[in-house]
Amino acid sequence: MTRFAFSIHATDGAARTGEIAMERGVIRTPAFMPVGTAATVKAMKPADVERAGADIILGNTYHLMLRPGAERVARLGGLHRFMGWERPILTDSGGYQVMSLSELTKRSEEGVAFASHLDGTRHLITPERSIEIQRLLGSNIVMAFDELVPTTATREVQAAAMERSMRWARRSRDAFDGGEDHAAHNAIFGIQQGALDEGLRKASADALTDIGFDGYAIGGLAVGEGQAAMFGCLDYAPGQLPADKPRYLMGVGKPDDIVGAVERGVDMFDCVMPTRSGRTGQAFTRSGPINIRNARFNEDQGPLDPECGCAVCATWTRAYLHHLVRSGEILGAMLMTEHNIAFYEALMADLRAAIAGGTLAGFATTFRARYGAAKGESA
Repeated sequence: MTRFAFSIHATDGAARTGEIAMERGVIRTPAFMPVGTAATVKAMKPADVERAGADIILGNTYHLMLRPGAERVARLGGLHRFMGWERPILTDSGGYQVMSLSELTKRSEEGVAFASHLDGTRHLITPERSIEIQRLLGSNIVMAFDELVPTTATREVQAAAMERSMRWARRSRDAFDGGEDHAAHNAIFGIQQGALDEGLRKASADALTDIGFDGYAIGGLAVGEGQAAMFGCLDYAPGQLPADKPRYLMGVGKPDDIVGAVERGVDMFDCVMPTRSGRTGQAFTRSGPINIRNARFNEDQGPLDPECGCAVCATWTRAYLHHLVRSGEILGAMLMTEHNIAFYEALMADLRAAIAGGTLAGFATTFRARYGAAKGESA
């Protein structure tokens, strides 16, 4: 069976469509990975996530190491068996959560010491420990451990963090390769850093390419810099990475972010937005996001999105979903999330078809015109 193989089937400008073949299944690209932070895509059963069109989901190293614990998951047969998802799983390295959720961190060349946001217990994540946790979970795509600093940090701070991340990338690669049987059947991605600095991004890309990874992530974006700045970085960052490997933009994002990033050559995405928004009453539609809590939907007998083929839109009205969400019923969060995941996966299928057909520019222009015109309704 194929451990990891990336093939590009068609291109349209900088955009590519193809597939990643792994032992647990094929991942069609461009791909959106629903986020299953704590061994669950919140408010959804695994079979429904797959039915919505997802080929791969994301698990979170930081959260799973704290609860229920990576060693426990391993004893219970690994993350796939534990949660009932048989297709590929990508796990992040835990670095972002360590630095965003814990107020008490101490960074050193060894790694990051931190206090758990759950109970204050002290932990140390090193590149080696991050890879070990991901191996215990049974991850199919392991992420290298890196150091994230704000895009507002000084260039000196950004450069130091990028250089340390590259040293940690080497240690992560060595630790992954030491995993023997796990390494023989799974893959590891490196993470490009360098904030919004083209020179730092290039140095990072060169260092990662020298180490050699199965795929490459673009890290350190979607952290408050704004879409224009992010796109400015994506105008050059994907092209700095090997063209024959997948490119993964971490933590992105909004539907219009994804369309713009695909145009710039990105192949993989993840974001909590479709699930988090679903739980708070926001639905994504082809005419822009809507807030189903709004009183104007209380007698609306239409579906969330008349052009959506998901089971939610085929069965329930906006009025009913408005009632569920306003009443705080669990079913409201479930149905809104199911629709949002289906919307994101349908968007990826549309993007793949547009690239294959050489019509991406027209698709993107039409999408932005419709989606952007109504974005304000979600407020």
